[in-house]
Amino acid sequence: MPVTYTSRKGLTYYLCKGVTKTGKPRYYFAREPQGEPVEEIPAGFKIGESVNGLVFLEKDRPAQIHPEEVAAVQAAVRRHPRPRSYRVNVKHDRIEVYEQVGPEAEDLIKALGLYEPGLPDNLADRIRAERERYAQWTPVLRFILADATRRTFGAQRMHYGGQTEWFDLSAFGPVDQLARRLIPTLGTDRFFELY
Repeated sequence: MPVTYTSRKGLTYYLCKGVTKTGKPRYYFAREPQGEPVEEIPAGFKIGESVNGLVFLEKDRPAQIHPEEVAAVQAAVRRHPRPRSYRVNVKHDRIEVYEQVGPEAEDLIKALGLYEPGLPDNLADRIRAERERYAQWTPVLRFILADATRRTFGAQRMHYGGQTEWFDLSAFGPVDQLARRLIPTLGTDRFFELY
């Protein structure tokens, strides 16, 4: 039976195998089976999914980020006035915070006049669910492990000048302290004043 994976968007992907120009195996996910079907994940690899729902095969290496560090960032996001606008993702040696692109579900509901009496209550819920399913996310803030022994992190924010790039902040320390200080600035003018 081929390896399949269902993404957070509810789409099923099949793990496929092809060959590179140099003759090496190349693994990829497709919506329909293609090439040679793969019946088990290759040794040393695992399935990954991006914040935007892209499915991929990645090397299975030990996590450098501890679960309690991720939990601290997630807790700070939950305390944000608009927590549904942000997602937390872990990449090898860093914790990234992503912001939802486009209007909030609540803003769409208001714009469409769906708070009027007489409309089905579940219509607003369906709009929220669909918005969540198809939302796109962009990285805005990240905490990078600087010292694995002391468990200290540095912070970077996205800079939107002439080109989009990461900007180092003069913020170092335990990730829970950084998250409590920096995450409340997301979605405000204060975020662009961080240095």
